[in-house]
Amino acid sequence: MATAASPHPAFDFVEEKNGIRELRLRANGLQVLLLPNRIAPVATFCVVYRVGSRHEAVGHTGATHLLEHMMFKGTAEFNRDRGTQIAATLEAVGARFNATTWFDRTNYFETVPSDQIDLAMRIEASRMRGSFIRDGDRIPEMTVVRNEFERGENSPFQVLYKDSFAVAFREHPYHHPTIGWKSDIEGMSTARLKEFYDTFYHPDNATAILIGDFEEAEALRRLDGHFGSIPRSHRPIPRTYTDEPPQQGERRFVVKRAGQIGWVALSFRSVAAAHPDAYPMAVLANILGSGMTSRLYQALVEPSLSISVSAISWQLRDPSLFSVFTAIAPGTDHARAEKIVRDELARVVREGVTEDEVKKAQNQIEADVIFERDTTDQVAGSLTEAIAVADWRWYVDYLENVQRVTAADVLRAARTYFHEDFSTVGWFVPRIEAEVAA
Repeated sequence: MATAASPHPAFDFVEEKNGIRELRLRANGLQVLLLPNRIAPVATFCVVYRVGSRHEAVGHTGATHLLEHMMFKGTAEFNRDRGTQIAATLEAVGARFNATTWFDRTNYFETVPSDQIDLAMRIEASRMRGSFIRDGDRIPEMTVVRNEFERGENSPFQVLYKDSFAVAFREHPYHHPTIGWKSDIEGMSTARLKEFYDTFYHPDNATAILIGDFEEAEALRRLDGHFGSIPRSHRPIPRTYTDEPPQQGERRFVVKRAGQIGWVALSFRSVAAAHPDAYPMAVLANILGSGMTSRLYQALVEPSLSISVSAISWQLRDPSLFSVFTAIAPGTDHARAEKIVRDELARVVREGVTEDEVKKAQNQIEADVIFERDTTDQVAGSLTEAIAVADWRWYVDYLENVQRVTAADVLRAARTYFHEDFSTVGWFVPRIEAEVAA
């Protein structure tokens, strides 16, 4: 029976916060988030699955990403033979659509005119359990993904980021890149891919998000009509249980390949996104590497020792990394650039940061977050990240938690995580073509 909290009898109301309403489809456990915004007659519908490269293992690394491609190839209702391919059908109504894969999640979304919300729901319901996972589609999509992998191998940043995780994590599946290892991309069978799909792509492992111009009662009626008959998984969804053991000493790697400039990456084992220290670490990343007045920019780029520098506090479901990447200028050797980065981090550990630096970082983070939440599809994307690393309330509370950070919090966090024994160092050393050929 419908209630004021849930205007449709198929749904249980869970919670409302900052205009976001959470409901649960009683029949199969599908989580639903609704956020009305009637500024324009458009809406974004998104389904996020709690599956990413974190759920993969040797032999099928990259399965989530390859499935992202495969799930555009057709279902019983939307396929080439009927002239209703997913992409063509969405393009015909002027939709903006895509899908993305990351360590902890995969999302599929469509931004459509508000009179086409039903179409977006039909497509996502159709491919949730009805996607064609066919060998004839896998082979050409494998080639596309392999080409994407090889393009990434031509990017020093991508190489260092990927290898930093692979070296820092030996047991936890964050060791594997989201795109997968090349031999797995090439060798993974369609049967193995189908098994992965049948394991994770169920309503009780997903959240449906609707943001924009809609009426709640009608939206819930349509959601029940399209998703209500899909059964929940007949077995528990597998959970990742591997913990990375404590690191007991610095780790180093060197990549030598064709390139123009050298790079240095310095990473430290850090915390999960839901950990309280994630917020001071995010503030510290901004202080160190965001903008022309940041500490590392002033130490490296301003004196022309580096071309660029960035600091990233990775925010994932399980403990991950805090990383600094710098592209060094010709004439600067790797050891010098690494020492400067280490000196700046040591200065933070020794002296801390100022309250003015913290306030400036908080203002910049707030501006970035506001910009990232400017449109319905950006809000949907941000919500999927929050769901993946914690839950949707993490999205709502993020700025408030950042604003609570003090200089003392930053100092304590830096002293906790910036230890040499927790570090992983990578150098990208460019080689001229003659050396590569030899």
